[in-house]
Amino acid sequence: MLLAIDISTWPGVNQAFLFSFALTLVLTLAAIPYGKRRPIGTPFTWGESMLAAVYASTVMFIAYGVVPDRWIQHADKNLEWNKQKLLFGPFDILKAKVYGGHFPFTVSYQEIRDIIVVVIHLIFFALQIWIWIWWQNRGKKTASTELATSTYGRPLVKKA
Repeated sequence: MLLAIDISTWPGVNQAFLFSFALTLVLTLAAIPYGKRRPIGTPFTWGESMLAAVYASTVMFIAYGVVPDRWIQHADKNLEWNKQKLLFGPFDILKAKVYGGHFPFTVSYQEIRDIIVVVIHLIFFALQIWIWIWWQNRGKKTASTELATSTYGRPLVKKA
């Protein structure tokens, strides 16, 4: 018996969000193979600089504009996370005092949606900073901690 499962109909799966998230990761990490191939210290031409600026702006537009928007649209329309849908958590541990629980304030799914948007921004911001650091340090060698040795194998130490 062949069982056909359409993964796109599962709850929580949104093709636009997943595609834009994956596209941003691929475009961001594409700087690594390019940086390994490009000779270190080679100056950029005017055209290369303009192309790099357009590329970086496009990646940042997708990362900070499209991906969070697709998540908000998905959470609002498909998951129906709104202000009226309250989060009580497992065993009602997040149930607010207003509704007979012990939690000091009410938590709705809209706040969870917004926290996820902040986490998405933090992920891409950290990845962007990491790529910048990697690019700046790609030609630097780590300093050797080995001391020079004599012909007898003893370390040579200069007197202060």
